[in-house]
Amino acid sequence: MPSHHPARSRRSTERKGDLRERAILDTCEALLAHKGYNAMTVGDIAQGAGITRGALYFYFGSKQEVVVALVARTVEYLWERSRTTAQTDEPRQAIAEAMQRTVELWNEHGLVMRTAIDLSLTVPEIGELWSHTADLFITAITAVLERAGIQAGTEPEQASAMARALCWMIERTFYHASQESRETLQGASGTCEHIWLTSAGLTT
Repeated sequence: MPSHHPARSRRSTERKGDLRERAILDTCEALLAHKGYNAMTVGDIAQGAGITRGALYFYFGSKQEVVVALVARTVEYLWERSRTTAQTDEPRQAIAEAMQRTVELWNEHGLVMRTAIDLSLTVPEIGELWSHTADLFITAITAVLERAGIQAGTEPEQASAMARALCWMIERTFYHASQESRETLQGASGTCEHIWLTSAGLTT
């Protein structure tokens, strides 16, 4: 990021800027639905947010930076859900609540999540955000499995390894199902929940 870009310094000082920044990110999310990442431009984002291109560049240096910030905002919601899952004592309840919260988030922001996955290999900042998000979910899933009686450890049949596989299974399943319909996503979630419960020995 260029040294003259004021992204860090202005964030803590501008309240009006916070509202404008939210408008930029909301516009970007809407444009992802209507145009897609490749087709939308900085000009499109600025126009939708009701500001000039020059004003937008005060907040973000490029279209990519806007999308990175949008992904960051969205994964914060995911992080909150993973923390809640990790803190729920009863494993069966934790699994059901985690899957329902994840369905809700994919219904609300599935396009951003798919964009994050698509760009995670080519945009390092997004790759890091998504990797960190996965690690948090793996930690939460591991905690649930261990509370259900699965042995702690990284061997294939132990909690950490199983949690990693479950996390990436859920991500890829939701990625595809969310492109079809809410009903498909809900059904896919039910399947993932069943597999997680089965892995935890909680289906009987």
